[in-house]
Formats: sequence, structure tokens, C-alpha cells
Amino acid sequence: MEWGAIVALLTGISGTVLGWLGRARTVKKDIAQEAGAGASLHTDVEYIKRGVDDIRVDMRMQGQRVDGLSERVTRVEESAKQAHRRLDRLEE
Repeated sequence: MEWGAIVALLTGISGTVLGWLGRARTVKKDIAQEAGAGASLHTDVEYIKRGVDDIRVDMRMQGQRVDGLSERVTRVEESAKQAHRRLDRLEE
């Protein structure tokens, strides 16, 4: 009966140790996966930031182009107005 108790005790201790080692290994894997996911998320956010910055630059350039075209349209309208006045004078 002593051997049975000793075997049962050793089995219980070894099961506890193996369970603890397995849990520690799982925790390490989980931490590594979370770190990898965090790094991936950080990289994705940086990529999005750069994209937003590029869009802002493009919008500024488009705004400048629109301003330039507005000035040109205004000049063309003034020139057309003067040309119509000259034509009206010639018709009179």
C-alpha cells in the first residue's frame, strides 16, 4: 500500500509540474502573439498616417490649382467684357 501512495503522490506532483510548465509556455506564446499583433497594428496605423498626410498635400495642391484657375477665369471674363464693349462701339 505504501508503493501505491508513493506512486499516486508522484503522479500528482508530476501532473501539477507539467500543468504549470504548460501554462507558462502558453502564457509566453500569448504574450508573443499579442506583441506581434500590436506591432502589426502600429505599422498599419503609421501607414494610414502617411496616407492621410499625402492626401493633405494633394488637397493643398488642388486648392492652389483651383485658385490659379479662378484668377485666370476672372481675367478671361474681364477680357471678354472689354471685347464686347469694343464690338458694341464698332456696331454703333
